[in-house]
Amino acid sequence: MKRIERALISVSDKTGLVEFAQQLNRHAIELISTGGTAKTLREAGLPVRDVSDLTGFPEILDGRVKTLHPKVHGGLLAIRGKLEHQRQVEANNIQYIDMVVVNLYPFRETVAREGVTVEDGIENIDIGGPSMIRSAAKNFDDVVVVVDPSDYTAIADEMDSSSGQVSKATRFRLARRAFETTARYDAAISEFLEGSVTLDEAERLLVERPAGLPARLTVFAKKAMDLRYGENPHQRAALYLTSDSGGGIANAEKLQGKELSFNNLIDLEAAWKLVSEFNDTACAIIKHTNPCGAATAADAREAFEKARATDPVSAFGGIIGFNRIVTEAAARAIAETFFEAIVAPDYEPAALEVFATKKNLRVMRVDASHTAGAQFDLRVISDNGMLVQDPDRGTLADAELRFVSSRRPNDEELRALRFAWIIAKHVKSNAIVYARDGQLVGVGAGQMSRVDSVKLGAMKAHLPLSGCVVASDAFFPFRDGVDEAARVGITAVIQPGGSVRDEEVIAAANEHNLAMVFTGLRHFKH
Repeated sequence: MKRIERALISVSDKTGLVEFAQQLNRHAIELISTGGTAKTLREAGLPVRDVSDLTGFPEILDGRVKTLHPKVHGGLLAIRGKLEHQRQVEANNIQYIDMVVVNLYPFRETVAREGVTVEDGIENIDIGGPSMIRSAAKNFDDVVVVVDPSDYTAIADEMDSSSGQVSKATRFRLARRAFETTARYDAAISEFLEGSVTLDEAERLLVERPAGLPARLTVFAKKAMDLRYGENPHQRAALYLTSDSGGGIANAEKLQGKELSFNNLIDLEAAWKLVSEFNDTACAIIKHTNPCGAATAADAREAFEKARATDPVSAFGGIIGFNRIVTEAAARAIAETFFEAIVAPDYEPAALEVFATKKNLRVMRVDASHTAGAQFDLRVISDNGMLVQDPDRGTLADAELRFVSSRRPNDEELRALRFAWIIAKHVKSNAIVYARDGQLVGVGAGQMSRVDSVKLGAMKAHLPLSGCVVASDAFFPFRDGVDEAARVGITAVIQPGGSVRDEEVIAAANEHNLAMVFTGLRHFKH
């Protein structure tokens, strides 16, 4: 290991900066810095040398040129053990730089803002930062490169235990992270310029959000944790994150319970997405990505009990989702049955005490303030193919509803139809949902024919079907599905419409005195 004597620090994100610089200073490491970073360090009482003093050249072009200088990159790239490099360093009065602490202008965050101009985006393209990162990472045998504030503590601890030195293994790990950082950064710039910027006839750059999907899609992800196995024990699995911040299940906090499995995470995602659709207090119970129970109610306990009543048999060993704080009363009701995991925005302290008696129950807290969701839905096919689509964020607007039957639904039926339509969006196709206002009653999921889904949903129902409504994620291709649903006592149907046999299907509804609503919106979920 080699002792660090000089560090160049230039950061946009100043999280933990002063504390880390203070630790470097305690090891008598000379601090070199630029602009706002130097100002922050000086205000903290730390001795700082300006880059311009090191290079003998001032910052120019509004700060665009600060570190792009042979005395910076020579000090980074010189191989310490190579005699010819040593000779040239001495001949050109270059000083070695042993550590680079750099993070980059927030380009992706800048161009994601509403009203961003091309000039804003281009001005936030960092040039000197990536150049220093790459130089330091290439020469990791002699230089430590730090691009993430989350590494500060571990590096400082290692230096404290080894007289200011950093091991080669750590240098190599940090270099890999550095190249990943610059690759992601360049990809973000490329996507912005290719997908959002055009050159008009007057040769002015204009921001135009693309109507279609990007011509090139770059996906970078880092491993967050290994999982015990995949869908089955013979498959390897891990959770990867495509960014360092975000919401949803991938970034949820586990408060207690066993290690998360691949299937747990898939089902937790399904539960959270479903309950997030509702404005009222909602609970969903998921089994193999399909809801086997769902309800809205005045409070969390009632919502759970109504959801469990949908199918108490299938609920056993399921995954629970809430869109509201879980109360002690809800926790006590949940504790009566075995469940694998639960996800919610938060929990009453007394609820966590109840769950503490269920040591294996995985209790997840998710940040509900992150509502944007994924930009794209990605599926891998074959060895080198990827299907990309927009996430299904289609919602039902009053103006889009078409009342096609002789009888219009009453207010209670219409509320039930809206509820059932939301649930159907989260059921595997062919999806059929039986529901009443605020409660799922039966589910037919993943069948090869729609009429079989109708039959299965009725067969699985533990609650009375008479007076329920039915939602279908896609159109009824024949009248047999409507006939079968009417046979068990439903009163109204919601479906997209659009079949060549729509008139036949509407006629069936009228024969059974059913209200039928067309949405014009399909919710296939494969």
